[in-house]
Order: sequence, then structure tokens, then C-alpha cells
Amino acid sequence: MSQTRDATDQNFDYMFKLLIIGNSSVGKTSFLFRYADDSFTSAFVSTVGIDFKVKTIFRQDKRVKLQIWDTAGQERYRTITTAYYRGAMGFILMYDITNEESFNAVQDWVTQIKTYSWDNAQVVLVGNKCDLVDDRVVSVDRGRHLAHQLVNIILTVLLLIL
Repeated sequence: MSQTRDATDQNFDYMFKLLIIGNSSVGKTSFLFRYADDSFTSAFVSTVGIDFKVKTIFRQDKRVKLQIWDTAGQERYRTITTAYYRGAMGFILMYDITNEESFNAVQDWVTQIKTYSWDNAQVVLVGNKCDLVDDRVVSVDRGRHLAHQLVNIILTVLLLIL
């Protein structure tokens, strides 16, 4: 059982701040809306600055509040969004499997994480838009290889049970 809660809800056992980061148009907002609200629309406009949703989930009889922050991927918002890295316990680092440039930018995003977040921040690498099989340019093997490289760079990868 999981449900979305109001951001001011103080009734929880644990609270985690997570950031979704990656290039513009990789599907960060769609990913967040699908997870937090179980909704999808193809008519999203690029995120300006930063936005967030709250979702409360239940794990092992504990109420876990997730603050999931959706960051703008455009370079011009980097100074705004990197300020939100502080205090984040985890990052969903996303690339678009149909966009080589977004995949190649993952290392730059890792540098941002290492520069602006705390040492123990956890990272999950997500290859998004997997439904666009015919448009895939980044193979599953390349994604796995990069994930294994990131384990060595970041030291650990947390697999969130979302």
C-alpha cells in the first residue's frame, strides 16, 4: 500500500530527500508524476528551476515520507538546482535511452553530485523511455557498463524499492 500525502504531513517514521537529475527532456517530470501520482501526460513543459512531490510509502510497518525533487536539466538553472543537492540522501540520475548526448552527460552529473552533495549520497542510474524500443541508441549493455563504473566512482549504489 502506498499513497501520496500532503507535503506538510508530519506523521512519518523516516523522511528522505531525493533528487531526480539529468539532461533536459530525459523524462524526469514524467517519471516523477508516474511514480507520485500514477499519472502520465506527454504534454509536459520543461521544468523551470525546481519542483517537488511528496509520496508516503510503507515498508516493514514504517511510514516513509519521500520528498522527490524534480530539477531542471538546462544549464542555465544549474546554479539554482545545485543548491538543492545539500541534504539530499539520494539521487535518481536519469538519461534517455534514445538520446546519446544525455547518456554521455551522466559523468558530468556525477561530478555535480560529488561536488555539491554529501559523501554518502546514494545514486540510482535510470535509463528512461524504455518503451521507445525502435528509437533506442543506448544499449542495455552500455547502460549496465556505466552503472558498474559508477559503483566505483560513487562507491555504492542504493537500489530503491519504489
